[in-house]
Amino acid sequence: MAAVTQIPAFCEGIQHFGDAPPGFETYGKAPAIAEGSKAIANPTDPAAVYQTLLYADALRYLTLQVTASKASGHPGGFASQTEAYAALVMLGHKNILTEVGHHAPGFYSAMFLDRSLEAMGITTVQQLRDRFREKHGLLGHLSGYIPGILAPAGPLGQGQHFAMAAALLHKGTLFPFTMGDGGMGEPYPMSSMAHFHTAFPSVTNFLPVLVWNGYSQEHHSMVSLHTNTSMTAYWQGNGFEEVVLVDAKDYDDQNQPGAYVDSTAFSPEQRLAFTQAVLTGVDKAAKSALGGKLTVFIIKQLKGAGVHARGAKSHNLYGHHTLDNAEIVAGLKSRSLPAAAWELVRTNCERSTGGSASQVSVTESVLPLVDLGELPLEEYAIAEAKISTTAMGRLVAYVGQKDAQYLVTNADGNEASGIANINQGLKIIHPTEDPLYNQSPKGQVYEPLSEDACAGLAVGLALMGSRSLWCSYESFAINGLPIWQTVTQAMAELRRPTPSTITLFTAGALEQGRNGWTHQRPEIEAYFAAMMRNGNVFPLFPLDANSIQACYEWGLSTVNKGVVITASKSPLPIRTTLAQTRQALQDGAIILHNSGSPNSSDSKTIVFAVVGDMILVPVFEAAKALEAQGYGVRIVSVVSPRRLYRPSDVAWDTCSEPDGDFLDDAGFEAMFGGDALIGVVGGASGMLEPIMLRSAIKRDTIAWKRGETTASAGELMAFNGITAEKLVERAIGLAG
Repeated sequence: MAAVTQIPAFCEGIQHFGDAPPGFETYGKAPAIAEGSKAIANPTDPAAVYQTLLYADALRYLTLQVTASKASGHPGGFASQTEAYAALVMLGHKNILTEVGHHAPGFYSAMFLDRSLEAMGITTVQQLRDRFREKHGLLGHLSGYIPGILAPAGPLGQGQHFAMAAALLHKGTLFPFTMGDGGMGEPYPMSSMAHFHTAFPSVTNFLPVLVWNGYSQEHHSMVSLHTNTSMTAYWQGNGFEEVVLVDAKDYDDQNQPGAYVDSTAFSPEQRLAFTQAVLTGVDKAAKSALGGKLTVFIIKQLKGAGVHARGAKSHNLYGHHTLDNAEIVAGLKSRSLPAAAWELVRTNCERSTGGSASQVSVTESVLPLVDLGELPLEEYAIAEAKISTTAMGRLVAYVGQKDAQYLVTNADGNEASGIANINQGLKIIHPTEDPLYNQSPKGQVYEPLSEDACAGLAVGLALMGSRSLWCSYESFAINGLPIWQTVTQAMAELRRPTPSTITLFTAGALEQGRNGWTHQRPEIEAYFAAMMRNGNVFPLFPLDANSIQACYEWGLSTVNKGVVITASKSPLPIRTTLAQTRQALQDGAIILHNSGSPNSSDSKTIVFAVVGDMILVPVFEAAKALEAQGYGVRIVSVVSPRRLYRPSDVAWDTCSEPDGDFLDDAGFEAMFGGDALIGVVGGASGMLEPIMLRSAIKRDTIAWKRGETTASAGELMAFNGITAEKLVERAIGLAG
């Protein structure tokens, strides 16, 4: 590499350049990753070690300067593990994820150095600073919008799901993910990894990189008093065969107090010794993980190493931490590099893995999918009693048999939800083969007893480009929704199409009378009702076994959406054809019954807007009673409430795969126009908001209130005021 005699253009915006560090003339003459290579040749090569350390300090510098440019953001956690991140890249591993959203500025710095961010017009450090934490820029926590970033990161307890999903789909590639000791127990990363390893013992190509720095966001971490021995035992006790731990304390020559020390305070020789240990340790861990052993790499170093503060005080910046602040200036100057070192670091980053992460990461291209052909839909006769979930289960089994990558996740048992046919067709993944229980090590039904783990792997697979289905009891799904929401939000801005994440929520509140309120939590529907305004979230309410098949068929055809199918597991009468639901998926709803306006000039038309399937029973009873009294009645089943919003109510046009189809005013009036409108739902009233916003006639809502132990669905509906008598009474009251 020719000597750098002037500042490279990409360095515009760097405020502090330093002198060449000792040894630069010897070990900085040429990039350690040779031209045409994708990684360093030898992790013990002194030049490779030296340049890994340069890269680590470049990451620290950029992380601090970028955050200080906005006096906002989180530099401390990432700073304490830059040697590990740098080692991964120098060894040719760029499919790096994180459990920690607060590591975002460090990841952005890495994406800048390997030129990934040029895909979004960021070519200089000044532009990196300008667009950090700004609209259409580098948002405060990681997102799939950013080139080269594999997965979003925000709430703790999610990163391992993305890494495991990627590892399952790309078995020859390493997927390291960083996780902090402050959040490694939130909510269930260890148990989810243990279950995954039991289900997929040969899939070990995901690598947790524990950043053990002694501190959480605002205080010491809960594992800060662990010894190296006890921390190693903890991971071994959770099934990890190989634990590679590198402790900065072992290399400290400055007599720093405490168990956690800052390697940037070491002498140059000991800094290199520590970096050598990290580089060889990461190399060992990577080869172990790719070689079939469940492995963890642990870097133990004080939080905030090499930036403006240490410990929890380094976690985030406050308003006074501007680029002129004395602490920030001191931190930047301590990590400053000469222009030649910046050029060297960039060259290594460009060459690693064969190009920028924005070109080589597995999420930067569309994953090929198996052609499913025509789904074997079965259209049942009108009035015939059929179980909706079972009808969908048959299709799910077909999809899994066609697509070997397809996975179904369930925590509470498919058989209890009327979808035993999924287990029969695809088999539960289990080390104990037992045909009685449909268990097989080669199954496609993933059953950890954790909704977080179920949702996590299912949505992770969808985000990574594969088909999946998360099944849950409606009452318990709330425990898995945070990661589902994270992924659907990321899908709204993802730069590539990916299969929609599809769920099936069964055993609704109205079916759970004997179980009492613990199993009666339809308030989850309010969660989805609020998310509809995002633009890519579609709660679907099929009203019978024909309808649910059409809903699933539609969901499989979509991309970058969150499709929530909620249905009963009880036999209910067929009320529609497949074609009618297909139209309802376009219009949002379907008219099931319309007695028209009575002949009498002073007669009124009552409209019932109904969300759900079982809840239709008392509505049809009410219609008979009202018609007997001379009223006209129209019953409208709401299948896709998102279609019933006005376009301006929803952020559909901000989505990367926009869906701007909404029922127009004339269509809305044809369905919901009348003299009185009553919205009826067995769950949260929020699902009726699109209708109540647009209707101008007298209207009311009858919805779920709370659970109770009852002998039947009818008794539970009565407890909540959802009876034919109450509906009739309210309708007459509205219509006058």
